[in-house]
Amino acid sequence: MEVPAVSLSTLQHLTEPHASNNVTSIAPDDIATTFGSDSIDLISKPLGSRILGFSDEWFAAAENLTTPTPPVRKPGVFTYAGAWYDGWETRRHNPKPFDWVIFRLGVASGRVKGVEIDTAFFNGNHAPEVAVQGCFAVDSREEEIKSEDFPEWETILPKQECGPSQRHAWLLPQDLGKRYTHVRLQMFPDGGIARFRLYGTVEPVLPQDLNEVFDLAATVNGGVAVKCSDQHFGTKDNLLLPGRGNDMGDGWETKRSRGEHIDWVIVKLGLAGIIEKVAVDTAHFRGNFPQKVQVFAAATESVPDADSSEWVEILAPQKTGPDTEHEYAGDVLRDVQDKAYAFVKMVIIPDGGVKRLRVFGRRGTQVP
Repeated sequence: MEVPAVSLSTLQHLTEPHASNNVTSIAPDDIATTFGSDSIDLISKPLGSRILGFSDEWFAAAENLTTPTPPVRKPGVFTYAGAWYDGWETRRHNPKPFDWVIFRLGVASGRVKGVEIDTAFFNGNHAPEVAVQGCFAVDSREEEIKSEDFPEWETILPKQECGPSQRHAWLLPQDLGKRYTHVRLQMFPDGGIARFRLYGTVEPVLPQDLNEVFDLAATVNGGVAVKCSDQHFGTKDNLLLPGRGNDMGDGWETKRSRGEHIDWVIVKLGLAGIIEKVAVDTAHFRGNFPQKVQVFAAATESVPDADSSEWVEILAPQKTGPDTEHEYAGDVLRDVQDKAYAFVKMVIIPDGGVKRLRVFGRRGTQVP
């Protein structure tokens, strides 16, 4: 399962043009299952995505598009510009074909699997149609990218019709293979959008040195939380984000249990690696942290079931504490010496919240 390390400058040569513009509409109830097991939001604000520019944001700011929480409504609340909206809203009567926002992805580059546009609470002022374009360019060219006549945009999502106050999503053809660093959201001709999600996979810039230790599980290095037992209060994807977050809302938290119980999450590492240290951070979880944590690893090529015999215990149950970064290395870890693992499973006993999971290691030469 070895993944070659590549630099950002060489990724451009790996790209291939789109084979098709056919897309599949995804029902709102199917968005999580379609994109939740093998994709991340490439423009997620907590990942460090940036807005380079926009055509207009008179009524509501473009930065609201990447807010990780669902849109909210404040009826009767007005600003100087007009009614308050949790999203991006431009002036009426746009004289140009479309309004736009340009984003720098929160990862080195990524391949797009699907798009979500949420027009929640925009009714009568929603975007009639949308499209998404992308390009691959180094960050030093961002002044060019922001210009309205930048020539290198290509279609990711062709123009799609939108309805008022609803989630829309589209699955793209999976034979595209194109990498992007920047995207442009187009709204025809003007109006409002509450949220924009760009689902896909990360194309990371990995260390060239085989002995360098790095976080194999980090989203920016291609890690994906693929399955979990429960995510009632906070999603599994938060576990792999950078930093220690802001509050309990940006971690993984399960509902309360009664009696004997465990919860678990399975993470696909960015590449198979030799694990040297595991860090479990309970930042901001002070009265609802797990009592114990346990970690398993697997060297399979596909995602193992939670109860698969392929799982090897690498960390026996350890007591945890509130609002603390717990590190486990050396003799505390077992069965990790010179073994390359592709998946880890963290078990929390009996339930609770964890802010971040880090799996530090070296690139493995092969999966045993």
